[in-house]
Amino acid sequence: MKDYLSQLNESQKLPTVHKNGPVMVIAGAGSGKTRVLTYRIAYLMEMGVDPFSILALTFTNKAAKEMKERIGLIVGETNAKSLWMGTFHSIFARILRSEAECLGYSSNFSIYDTQDSERLISSIIKELKLDKDLYKHRNIRNRISSLKNNLVTVKAYLNNPELVQQDKESRKPMFGKIYQTYVNRCFKASAMDFDDLLLKTNELLNRFPEILAKYQQRFKYIHVDEYQDTNHSQYLIVKALADKFENICVVGDDAQSIYGFRGANIENILSFQKDYPNSSVYRLEQNYRSTQNIVNAANSVISNNLNKLEKKVWTENEIGEKIELSETPTDSEEGRFVASSIFEAKHNLQLQNDQFAVLYRTNAQSRSIEDALRRKNIPFQIYGGLSFYQRKEIKDILAYLRLIINSKDDESLKRVINYPARGIGLTTLEKIQIYSNENNLTLFEVLENINNYEININKGTKDKLFDFFSMIKSFQISNENLNALEILNEVLKRVGIVNLLKNEGTPEAISRVENIEELINAVQDFIEGQKEIVDSSGSLSEFLEDVALITDLDKEVDNTKPKVSLMTIHLAKGLEFSHVYIVGLEEDLFPSALSSTTRSDLEEERRLFYVALTRAMKKVTISYSKTRYRWGKLNDCEPSRFISEIEEKYIKSIKSNYINKNFNKLKSNKLRFEIPERKKPLKSVSGNSTLNSSYIDINQGDIIIHNRFGKGQVISTEGSGGDKKAEVLFKTSGTKKILLKFAKYEKITS
Repeated sequence: MKDYLSQLNESQKLPTVHKNGPVMVIAGAGSGKTRVLTYRIAYLMEMGVDPFSILALTFTNKAAKEMKERIGLIVGETNAKSLWMGTFHSIFARILRSEAECLGYSSNFSIYDTQDSERLISSIIKELKLDKDLYKHRNIRNRISSLKNNLVTVKAYLNNPELVQQDKESRKPMFGKIYQTYVNRCFKASAMDFDDLLLKTNELLNRFPEILAKYQQRFKYIHVDEYQDTNHSQYLIVKALADKFENICVVGDDAQSIYGFRGANIENILSFQKDYPNSSVYRLEQNYRSTQNIVNAANSVISNNLNKLEKKVWTENEIGEKIELSETPTDSEEGRFVASSIFEAKHNLQLQNDQFAVLYRTNAQSRSIEDALRRKNIPFQIYGGLSFYQRKEIKDILAYLRLIINSKDDESLKRVINYPARGIGLTTLEKIQIYSNENNLTLFEVLENINNYEININKGTKDKLFDFFSMIKSFQISNENLNALEILNEVLKRVGIVNLLKNEGTPEAISRVENIEELINAVQDFIEGQKEIVDSSGSLSEFLEDVALITDLDKEVDNTKPKVSLMTIHLAKGLEFSHVYIVGLEEDLFPSALSSTTRSDLEEERRLFYVALTRAMKKVTISYSKTRYRWGKLNDCEPSRFISEIEEKYIKSIKSNYINKNFNKLKSNKLRFEIPERKKPLKSVSGNSTLNSSYIDINQGDIIIHNRFGKGQVISTEGSGGDKKAEVLFKTSGTKKILLKFAKYEKITS
């Protein structure tokens, strides 16, 4: 019966067999916390505890499913099914359906998702005849969600002058009316949104003592996974349910509390011992995942946080390699460094793509990494989102740009004719589409003469259609004398997409603005790179051709083969990889500029870096850029303070032989730099990356690896010295004629 207990070390076993009373398990990264939680529940059941009286709360369905399956293997599938185990929302929805009548709901109440909520809020804003640009439905929904998660009901809101004043100052004096109408409409429809599942459970347990007593008696043993991620509402529910027997076991790691932006309150785990003075605290400090150097480096960073629970994570794993630190001249060079490093490691160490992960602070940073991996023909997968050029805001802007180059592109026109909204609806679009089909005209040609064609569209709408035509036409005229960056800036200024998203102010909108900024940077990077291409002007048509080649490469990726993982650090939590690259270690990027105002925000950013470091099993490489484009302009960057917080004995700087010959040393009192020895390097010689410098000569038949275009064969050369040119057939980029004095490449010697 106890065979499974032999799989635990002593530190893991103690909380597992601790049956009664409050228990907190502080579990360091990679210490086996899920195993402890799983085996503890199985142990309770084998000790005779009724599975119906055990409650286990998780944050993901995946975690609940995996735990239940593992418990089933020990105690039997039937017994495991009797457990109350699931996410906070799923468990509380189950309770609410049983007790719905007490709150005036039917037991089969609907649950509105985010889209349902936003749709309802939009209709309320319209009914109240409010300015939809001022009262943006997503902003309103986020505000309502925040209030509900802090247990602020409509009544509580209206009775709080401070909250009401906040909305008046943000020019939304009617917010209270929207909130009240929204709640009334949901109630009338017998519907709850996701936030209601927490709010109404709190209301249920507070208003009806007999129901609280019922569930206190029911759930004699309560378990909470990732306790550091609980918000105020979740905390109160759990505390109320555990109040009678206090057989509560929480598992978490304060050092991995990284979701403050969505309401998680680290104080919940920090104050556990105050809430339960008789609690037992166990620490899982042995890391089974990472090397000693990685564990020690992570410890040295997190030790700088003041607000924390004391623990010292350690490991018996091998010492392993030091954290490698790379400095690159630009963020694009950073991407190329990462791709080259992965390429080299794969071949030298015989590793698979899925053993590598690239982690970044913001989604927009993926662009330079994606481009570089494509050039190296390294397949990758973006977790939690789309690849850069597939993101909606990027596709929208590219549609405008394509339309400038090719006015016959009907699909691009249809995509942007009413984005941002300019009063051109689907019915109108259908009418001009029918007319264009019947008369063998493009949509753009119809718009050009819209006032002369007999189409059943009112004059006001016809004027809007012609205004759109005129705007695109003016872009086409401007494009004759502008490069790709200049025309892009003109489009963005005139169309107003950036301002529209900025005014929306939601986290999603901010992320989209960051992506647009990165598109500008991509164009600037492209123009700089075109300097080495003979007869190139950096025009819009050249850029769109480059994007087309890039995105076409994605179609050739075999989905069955292992891929490099690209993701934000937030999404990486709970995952592990052999080799991890953490990019963009610069002040105002990581830590983010928004975190520098308060200690609590800065400490959360440091915990985020800790999470990133501890995703790695074998090796961590961190990198930063000396300069980074912001809205197309090159800005100097300062290395992140987190770099200097890693003790110098756990870190070493590296030079990239294929990127930067003039590696400038990081200005830090804490770090000394050394150049590592390379193990089994690829047999190559490098061209110099600096302008007008000497270069390695190449001739017809030579094979080169170019930083931007990947692998290619030299077809022909002409000229000599600083004016020498080479025509190269690249595997993924086609034929390019390059000026060698500008080119960044490696020559493969054989």
